[in-house]
Amino acid sequence: MRLPSLTSGRARWVVLAVVLLAAVVLALLVPLPTALELRDRVRDLGAWAPVTFLLAHALVTTTPIPRTAFSLAAGLLFGPWLALALCLVASTASAAAGFGISRRLGGRALRRLGPGRVRMLEARLSSRGLLSVLSARLVPMIPFAPLNYTFGVTSVRWRHYLGGTALGLVPGTTAVVLLGDAVTGTLSPTLVVIFVVSGAIGLAGVALCARPTGETSEGPE
Repeated sequence: MRLPSLTSGRARWVVLAVVLLAAVVLALLVPLPTALELRDRVRDLGAWAPVTFLLAHALVTTTPIPRTAFSLAAGLLFGPWLALALCLVASTASAAAGFGISRRLGGRALRRLGPGRVRMLEARLSSRGLLSVLSARLVPMIPFAPLNYTFGVTSVRWRHYLGGTALGLVPGTTAVVLLGDAVTGTLSPTLVVIFVVSGAIGLAGVALCARPTGETSEGPE
């Protein structure tokens, strides 16, 4: 009798079922630390814990991996205030890296290669650089890393990009960090309000920036 190879469809499903069963058994038998116990263990590591977290956050979120997981983990591990500071610094650094890489490699490609309507929209957004970036950052549905690289191929100035990013990340990051911190306590309905209000303001700002303007777009620095 011939045994099914590991490359066959049935064998793969059997292996997957065994792995899942083992994971469930392990989760039931191995005692897991509570949220507060986990936070205490991280604090025992000293200054290296937040420094390592900041570097990992900044590096990993230059890729399409969502930064939400880092914000949640920070709130759980470090408490609201330190977590918020770490996430804002790391996210701004990551955003600057993505923007710089895209600008270096893309050379503001939208202005040279894009269709007429795309170039027109880019000129409108660039002429309102700070407001454009700030508004886009306030919309929680817009992915973080792709937005960094998109702005890099526009003519938005560095100072407008960094300023708009640093300010625009505050509401959403605060809400997610507080959500992570709430695992150790009570969830506040204020988090939902922050998301809804900041998102609505962001959408309104993006719509305003996309409207025609008589101003000429500013060149990059």
